[in-house]
Amino acid sequence: MTVTIGITGGIASGKSTVTNYIREKGFEVIDADAIVHELQTKGGKLYQVLLDFYGSKILAPDGELDRQALSEQFFSDEKVRAEVSALQDAIIRQELLARRDALLEKYDLVFMDIPLLFEQDYQSQLNQVWLVYLDPAQQLQRLMKRNGYSKKQAEQRISAQLSLEEKKKRSDKVIDNSGDLLDTYEQIDRLLKEVNHVKK
Repeated sequence: MTVTIGITGGIASGKSTVTNYIREKGFEVIDADAIVHELQTKGGKLYQVLLDFYGSKILAPDGELDRQALSEQFFSDEKVRAEVSALQDAIIRQELLARRDALLEKYDLVFMDIPLLFEQDYQSQLNQVWLVYLDPAQQLQRLMKRNGYSKKQAEQRISAQLSLEEKKKRSDKVIDNSGDLLDTYEQIDRLLKEVNHVKK
């Protein structure tokens, strides 16, 4: 029996902390953000899609995507954001599921770190969804501090995603990352034991 578990959460909720720990425990984790960045590099499948849509204003002097400029364009208009997401989604989905299938030929448990898991309807491709939860006020403060955003910029990016409260309702398991790191790790350890027990 093979098992695929999705890890999701809001922006700056601590998904990387959780997935890095899961990797340290010896499990395979597919990082959707890293794959998207790979696809968006010059010559990648998404690079031309974005260039055709936005034009050269999203390019850095070296011809690669200027991620800051792309982010500003992407979050500036909700309608445009939906159009761009739709253009990219099919390519991203194909790549993510192909990598999952390749790993499942070698491993019986694979994790997929997908920030927009519910927004892009990946849950049907997974056995379980684990949410990395953070108090919304903490989430806002962490995002502002981490990215140097103003409150308005941070709120704009948080509101572009499904709320953490709504994601909590739809998830199978919740990892509360509002406390200290040791507490977060203990929660992950308990969940990993549960999964191993189910697989046996």
